[in-house]
Amino acid sequence: MQYSFASRAQTLLSSPLRNIRELAKRDSFISLAEELPAEELFPMHSLAEAATSVLTADPEALQYGEAEGYRPLREWLSRDLAKRKGLSVQPGNILLTTGTQQAIDLLVRVYVEPGDAVLVENPTSPGLLQVLRLQGAEIVPVPGDSSGMLPDRLAPLIRKHRPKLLMAAPNFTNPTGVMWSLERRAQVLELCVQHGLLIVEDDSYGDLYFGAAGGPDRKQRLPSLFSLEEKQGAHVLYVGSFSKTVAPALRTGWAAGSPQVIEMMTAVKQMADWQSSMLNQRMLHHLLESNHFKLEDHIEMLNREYATRLKLMVELLKRSAWKDAKYEVPPGGMFLWVELPPGLNGDALLRAALMKGAAFLPGSMCSAGGENAECIRLNFTHPGRDELLLGMNLISEAVMEFTARN
Repeated sequence: MQYSFASRAQTLLSSPLRNIRELAKRDSFISLAEELPAEELFPMHSLAEAATSVLTADPEALQYGEAEGYRPLREWLSRDLAKRKGLSVQPGNILLTTGTQQAIDLLVRVYVEPGDAVLVENPTSPGLLQVLRLQGAEIVPVPGDSSGMLPDRLAPLIRKHRPKLLMAAPNFTNPTGVMWSLERRAQVLELCVQHGLLIVEDDSYGDLYFGAAGGPDRKQRLPSLFSLEEKQGAHVLYVGSFSKTVAPALRTGWAAGSPQVIEMMTAVKQMADWQSSMLNQRMLHHLLESNHFKLEDHIEMLNREYATRLKLMVELLKRSAWKDAKYEVPPGGMFLWVELPPGLNGDALLRAALMKGAAFLPGSMCSAGGENAECIRLNFTHPGRDELLLGMNLISEAVMEFTARN
């Protein structure tokens, strides 16, 4: 039979990440391409205790639940967002989702018509680009610098395209790791409020903050766009997840914002999967309320280790065959964004690296029109220190062979 898939669905099959994920299953393969935390740092014993307690205490943990998510977990999240991030959001205005990706997907489904313009950072998350393409949105990239999105470039794009959404990740943007300045946050928010433009603020990486040069610098947290708005939630939908700080397999993310927006997202979630896993949410809530586990202490431990891995990656890069590459060491997040030396192309170099047994993400996948081909994204959080050493050396070998052939 000849199947007739929607034309925009073909983009789902063309991603190099599909091949990289298959290759990454091999024991000898080292991937610096994916968006993964370090599994050896997962709180295994605490999670095991939480699972045992939940399963033995209440059979309702295996039952259907509210589409909005487990109420006690939403109440905990409401308190935590107020305490640690200055957000004022009631539990009823929080929707628990199957990760951040689903939160964004649900909003785009109910808010964006095919052909609607959506503004994104340039470069931006490959996963976000896939969601927008599948909905048929017109993706409009907005330039930025080391302080974040440029307001003087944003303003004319808003007037020209009259977009439905602005997608932003002010804390350690994927893939660049840029942390927006306070001034830039305020300027972008002011523009969007003036034009009645809804912002989706993705703070998936916000807790992974370890200082300006991967050191122990404990700078004060900058306020979110959500918390900066006078009427919190009117123009900002705040999304995040526990995937980067606790464990991805729990598949627990959230969206917090206007009651009208959350209500519509909940309605489409009921159609998509009715609810995210009640068992996972109850386990997570038990863990977060446990006397044996403190989320802030766990995040501090993650940041110490990730800072060390980032420092190692930078040192290896300085001593590599591509030491002339350009980059800025991010103050947090999971990625190092590298501009390759002249004459190197990210897509072509990836093919050479794959033959060596290593991978990274080419910059073209982080751009709506395939720009940034001279850049690559390197993940430093998932591979252990020995894997980082070997992976960076294999990529360096690929650079030398690629340069010799060309």
